[in-house]
Amino acid sequence: MTTQEFQGDKHVTGATIWLTGLPSAGKTTIAYELADRLRADGHPAEVLDGDEIREFLSAGLGFSREDRHTNVQRIGFVAELLASNGIKALVPVIAPYEDSREAVRKRHQSEGTAYLEVHVATPVEVCSVRDVKGLYAKQAAGEISGLTGVDDPYEEPTSPDLRIESHRQTVQESAAALHALLTERGLA
Repeated sequence: MTTQEFQGDKHVTGATIWLTGLPSAGKTTIAYELADRLRADGHPAEVLDGDEIREFLSAGLGFSREDRHTNVQRIGFVAELLASNGIKALVPVIAPYEDSREAVRKRHQSEGTAYLEVHVATPVEVCSVRDVKGLYAKQAAGEISGLTGVDDPYEEPTSPDLRIESHRQTVQESAAALHALLTERGLA
């Protein structure tokens, strides 16, 4: 397989761009903003939203470490498949464990597929105020447990390709920083 396809006269290179971070960090919002920008530039792009994947591809999995690992590996497989066929696969998924993310990176490397890890490094205090899905409020009220970054671990990437502090810049600025990295790497 190759990450390079031709679209008309244009050479298209696929890649997986994995956005990891806490719940409500801004991963999905940034991914959709970047996807719109890439598509406007003529790059095929798909967003593999973690919530949608859990509903349709990983239904039945819980939130144990083993189930989270299985979920991440499934998403990584689909992302690599898309990327190896010339698509920018944008993956806004928490993926709390370093070893799970590393397994996805190694799969991409073994297939010769471009892979970038982006840490959306938003502090838990900011995420809990944003609380897009009401998870932090439910955890605080004792309705749920195992919330990543609160009462379940989140292992921050030690050397991501890019670290975005979404609480210090707009969504557009975050997407622009990521687009600049893709351009620098010859992927956009």
